[in-house]
Amino acid sequence: MKAIVLSVGDELVRGQTVDTNSAWISQQLLANGCDVAEHRTVGDDQSGIERAIADATPRCDSIIITGGLGPTDDDLTRQAIAAVLGVELELRQDWLDRIAAYFARINRPMAERNKIQAMLPRGCDLLDNPVGTACGIACRVPPADCRLFSLPGVPREMKQMFADHVLPWIKQRSGGSVILQKTLHTFGLGESNIAERLGDLMRRDRNPSVGTTVSNNIVSLRINARFDTRDEAERDMQQTIAACHEKLGELIFGQDDESLSHVVAGLLTQSATGDRGSSVLTVTTAESCTGGLLAKMLTDIPGSSDYFKTGFITYSNQSKRDRLGVSENLINVHGAVSEPVVLAMAKGARRLANADYALAISGVAGPGGGTEAKPVGTVCIALAHLPPSDTPRPQRDREDEVTAVARTFKFTGDRQAIRDRAAKMALTMLRFRLLGKPMPF
Repeated sequence: MKAIVLSVGDELVRGQTVDTNSAWISQQLLANGCDVAEHRTVGDDQSGIERAIADATPRCDSIIITGGLGPTDDDLTRQAIAAVLGVELELRQDWLDRIAAYFARINRPMAERNKIQAMLPRGCDLLDNPVGTACGIACRVPPADCRLFSLPGVPREMKQMFADHVLPWIKQRSGGSVILQKTLHTFGLGESNIAERLGDLMRRDRNPSVGTTVSNNIVSLRINARFDTRDEAERDMQQTIAACHEKLGELIFGQDDESLSHVVAGLLTQSATGDRGSSVLTVTTAESCTGGLLAKMLTDIPGSSDYFKTGFITYSNQSKRDRLGVSENLINVHGAVSEPVVLAMAKGARRLANADYALAISGVAGPGGGTEAKPVGTVCIALAHLPPSDTPRPQRDREDEVTAVARTFKFTGDRQAIRDRAAKMALTMLRFRLLGKPMPF
């Protein structure tokens, strides 16, 4: 069973409004056994809407349209449906009475143009809208046995109408089959490397299917399980998830809506530090090229005050010296973008904040400032931390017992991408340290 989702509106075509309706509708369809063949967006042009409907009809079992049912001159979906069906618009007095009653209830006069919302293509079914003035439209589009649903573009109205009228029809036609979805997230290796490790799991004919996408430097695995029953889908989905973990191990940091920041926050708050009697581990940051981005990621999480101590933005060499105690000689000999300097930054920040962990970043984010030895994209990251909680207290509190490691990375992309990758790599270094495992790249 296949559907095509059609979004109508000049504001969508021009990029003035993000089309969230199509994504939401697709998620609902897939969860109920209906595959989505295509998303299509057209402007407020009657002939364009007509062509989109005519083109979609022979290629799917249902067309779901959102938008173009308002009372203004640029709302043309109902007229386009009537033209495709070869019928006239006719007044539905029952819906006109509903609209008039609505305006009377809110003590506002009903404009004459609102009457168009009670005009439906002859022979079509009216879909009730309990939260708005635009009724929906349902009909069969000949000659194919294709069911068309036209819903308002307002998300609140669309979702209610979809649940009341579209979903029951989809469930009846799908016979209980389902398409379950799961997303696993990785960071640290490129998409091609992830695909190579997954191997046969990414075969196009496999069910559940496994595909990869990249967004904001995160490589995500999108798993879709299509089966006749939910039990079958859930069983094979879990088997595929386990197989992905076997192939990628700790490269997978989370799933679905979990961000890298969420996962690190969870590890910090779930870790007990024993002798200090605290239920969380604490972290501080010292940032140069990322300008506070790492601190932002750590504090995006509600409750972050439990584990985040403070952040130092030491962009200039002088601030590295004055605020973190990095020696001038160290900067002169090695340069601000160097492992010795970020190690000193991390140790200084950890000491000043009295935190369990400190992350430090210094790099060349570009577009200028690179050299042959340190081109744009060169970033040094350090992690300093106290000894384990079971270390005797006097020895544990000594500054010379602090462990610190640093690595140099070469990131690609523009300034924004380099800064984003640097902050996420710092989180990744902390994540693997909290897991007690070496980074696998």
